[in-house]
Order: sequence, then structure tokens, then C-alpha cells
Amino acid sequence: QVLLVESGGGLVQAGGSLRLSCAASGSISSINNMGWYRQAPGKQRELVADITSGGFTNYADSVKGRFAISGDNDKKMVYLQMNSLKPEDTAVYYCNGKFRVWAREIISWGQGTQVTVSS
Repeated sequence: QVLLVESGGGLVQAGGSLRLSCAASGSISSINNMGWYRQAPGKQRELVADITSGGFTNYADSVKGRFAISGDNDKKMVYLQMNSLKPEDTAVYYCNGKFRVWAREIISWGQGTQVTVSS
């Protein structure tokens, strides 16, 4: 199995910044992609951003120009730099990844980290 551990959430005022980190561990042969999802109270979980092992990125329209995802394949880490935060960014942010573990493809989720943006 693959374990994902997030860090970096917290409380910030609107307009502020936070940086989330996610570390993957386990018998990982290769990384297909890693990314971030979020879930606000009463809403469905949604993709925020993801990045392939080759560096291709994808963003939700709501965060384009404000958030930046990056990854380090050697360290098995993914980061989310969040700038110009808005109250509507308040949610639990989950790290997600698709990995090759021996001959199998594994999808893993982190436990989530709370991001709260005050107005």
C-alpha cells in the first residue's frame, strides 16, 4: 500500500497564502500522478490541481492563477502553493495519487488537512 501524509493547512486571512505538502511512502515503483482535492461542508469533493510524473499540470478554473502545484518524484512529494486565498477556498484538502506498486496500480488518499480562510 501507499501512505500519503499531508501537512501545511491552517487558518489564514483572505488574501493570504499557505503551502500544503504531501509525502508518499511505501513500495512505490513509479508515480503516475499526484494531486490535491478539496471538500467543503455540504459539497462534493472536487479536484483542485494535479501533476503527472512528467510535470504536466491541471487546475480547477476556480484556482487558476492563484494556486501552483509542483512535485518532486525523487522525494515522492507534491506541493500546493496557495496564494490570494478566498473564504470560498475553505475546505479539507486531500492529497491523492496514482502509483505503480510492483505490478499493480494503486490509488491512495491522504487523511486530509483543514484550510480555513477568514474574511
